[in-house]
Amino acid sequence: MTATTAPLATTPVRAARQPSARLRAWATRAPLLPALVFMIIVTQLPFVATLVISFFDWNALYPKARHFTGLDNYRQVLTDADLRHSVWTTVLLTVTVVLVSLVLGLALALLLNRRFHGRGVVRTLLIAPFLVVPVAAALLWKHVLYNPEYGLLNGLLHYVGGPQPDWISNTPLLAVEASLVWQWTPFMMLILLAGLQSRDPEQIEAARVDGANDWQVFRHLTLPHLRRYLELGALLGSIYIVQNFDAVFTITSGGLGTANLPYTVYQSFYQAHENGLASAAGVLVVIGSIVIATFALRVVSSLFREEVSRA
Repeated sequence: MTATTAPLATTPVRAARQPSARLRAWATRAPLLPALVFMIIVTQLPFVATLVISFFDWNALYPKARHFTGLDNYRQVLTDADLRHSVWTTVLLTVTVVLVSLVLGLALALLLNRRFHGRGVVRTLLIAPFLVVPVAAALLWKHVLYNPEYGLLNGLLHYVGGPQPDWISNTPLLAVEASLVWQWTPFMMLILLAGLQSRDPEQIEAARVDGANDWQVFRHLTLPHLRRYLELGALLGSIYIVQNFDAVFTITSGGLGTANLPYTVYQSFYQAHENGLASAAGVLVVIGSIVIATFALRVVSSLFREEVSRA
């Protein structure tokens, strides 16, 4: 009798415990619900609306003539010559800025990883470009550096008797890339500096004892250790630079072959009033950003797992 009645006695207890556990779980998550609802309203609902509009031929000047076109807007984005050129410009701009920023950021991180007098001041000065508002940074490069009449670059060339080029007209895409490299190099530097400071000093000392020089330590120990950090910097930088609008709009206004996909979205929406076409291009930008962000999250999670395993 005892063996048969014991499970019956514990069943109501388990049933009584389950609702209380669920209530505690909901009570723990309840403070996060307002932030979740706000995020859905601010980010997801506009994206759903943009997705719906992308399937319509919708010109804001002729709202009554809008009609459903299916995937025609996406087909036009991928086949139109100007739009294809903006996609290529976006890829070229992103790859160039990310690679150059990573190389310069690695060099600066290696420099700041050494001990020298005034390192804190130098580190603060090198971080400063990343803290400048993007539009202000673009205006700084356009007027203070690139201006052919009173710009700093032409002023230095005039001092040494050199030519006086119009930087934006002669090299428009390079002018945009240089301003973005200046702004994003500190970001790469911070990520790589964190990777350098997480190295195992005992491995470095052991390599020194075995007779390894600086290049061998960098090639066989430092660079493999920084692989995850380089991937993380490249992915995070790509997410932001793919969506960059400020530098292109401020420096060249999308002219001279510098119009990237975000600027084309702006041009289609605010100048041509093609809401459907602009929405389709915007959805493609979001999809590309999500793909890159997925890889970035995987790299971050692998970094966390490595740090936990070391601890």
